[in-house]
Amino acid sequence: MFDIENYFNTSSKVISGLKDHKDKIFNIAKKIIECKKNKNKILVGGNGGSCADADHFAGELQCTYKNSNRSSVSAINIGSMPASITAWSNDFGFETYFERQVKAHGNKNDILFLISTGGGNLESGASTCLIKAADEGKKRGMFLISLGGKSGGELKKKSD
Repeated sequence: MFDIENYFNTSSKVISGLKDHKDKIFNIAKKIIECKKNKNKILVGGNGGSCADADHFAGELQCTYKNSNRSSVSAINIGSMPASITAWSNDFGFETYFERQVKAHGNKNDILFLISTGGGNLESGASTCLIKAADEGKKRGMFLISLGGKSGGELKKKSD
């Protein structure tokens, strides 16, 4: 049976714990503002539910968030193109799909923002596609931000 009280307690602790990361969060916000000012773009990616989170985040950056007078931030969810995903995955495999998108859209000083509930694990193969994208982004001189659950996995090690 699902213990909803435990769920609320755990969720409250996680939200409360964000204050321990306020400097990192502030630095990420500054980097996004710098990216916008320099007319760079943000590539956002994630698998499954994290793909939906990436889509939402990119949409908020492109649209208004809380200010209808704010100009748009160039943000692309690299997981939101079904024709590309299915074509590449069918012909070459899903593990390299996000890497391919970074090759297509990523440039020096852009931001690569990856979201993963586990952070990726090379041994188990979990989120290998995101790890490959991170490696390609680093080769291109992109700034890598990741939101990873659990221990943060491989993405934590690779992130700026």
